[in-house]
Amino acid sequence: MSPKLSSDKRLSYERDGILFPIDVLCPSEVARTRTGLEQIESNLGRRPKTEELHQLFLNYRWAYDLVTHPNVLDAVESVLGPNILLWATSVFAKQPHDPGFISWHQDATYWGLDSGKVTTAWIALTESSTENGCMRVVKESHKLAIQPHTETYAEDNLLSRGQEIAVEVAEEEATDVVLAPGQLSLHHVNIVHGSKANSSDTPRIGFVARYITPSVSQSGFQQPVILARGEDRHGHFQHMKRPPESTDASATLKKHLVTAREHATGIRETTGAFEEAEN
Repeated sequence: MSPKLSSDKRLSYERDGILFPIDVLCPSEVARTRTGLEQIESNLGRRPKTEELHQLFLNYRWAYDLVTHPNVLDAVESVLGPNILLWATSVFAKQPHDPGFISWHQDATYWGLDSGKVTTAWIALTESSTENGCMRVVKESHKLAIQPHTETYAEDNLLSRGQEIAVEVAEEEATDVVLAPGQLSLHHVNIVHGSKANSSDTPRIGFVARYITPSVSQSGFQQPVILARGEDRHGHFQHMKRPPESTDASATLKKHLVTAREHATGIRETTGAFEEAEN
């Protein structure tokens, strides 16, 4: 594996706003993450909602280890530089033949961050293909300013209010971000992206980590972060430590659900929209 990006690939990211595929995890590391998610589902007694899977890294060691994996951070460092904060995580799963889709949108619309020095690592835990509803992006659209968005409340739109960019997006301009398990893509916080429904017989699961530089600040709600690499000379966020290995699954889950709810509520109150604007 060579997750550190060449100068050509860094320039490609800067030009397109997206870079993929990047190999970062071996099969056993993918399996460990899948097992962690399956244990949460088992402990809940049902499939968790998207909001219930925010910020897993603050309470689960396996999630922390994933998002601070040297291969992941090497790729992120290539586009953000040596000082990296992990700002947020989410998990996005589409079950077989799930009609849910994500309308075209820009993430920066929702997060209250004051800079574009933000990248998202979309880590595939299953195949992410055209058939099962992989993320789709419009290359170079990150160079646009944040565009107005409308609330469509469209049926099966997985965003909370069907938020959709209020400019026409030509489907033929879209690129399918196809990934194998253990690969990731990096995309800029301003890029226009979305996804279609899962028309396949297999699930599509992605673990999504949002990284920022320490110079970035956030309006309103101030969520805790971890210093993933380097140093923070700005102090805009509270730093959290690596969580211990869980010895009480019930207590850890209870603590986590509080953390996830606080995160979702804080983002909603800050920006008027759920943070689940993703893919």
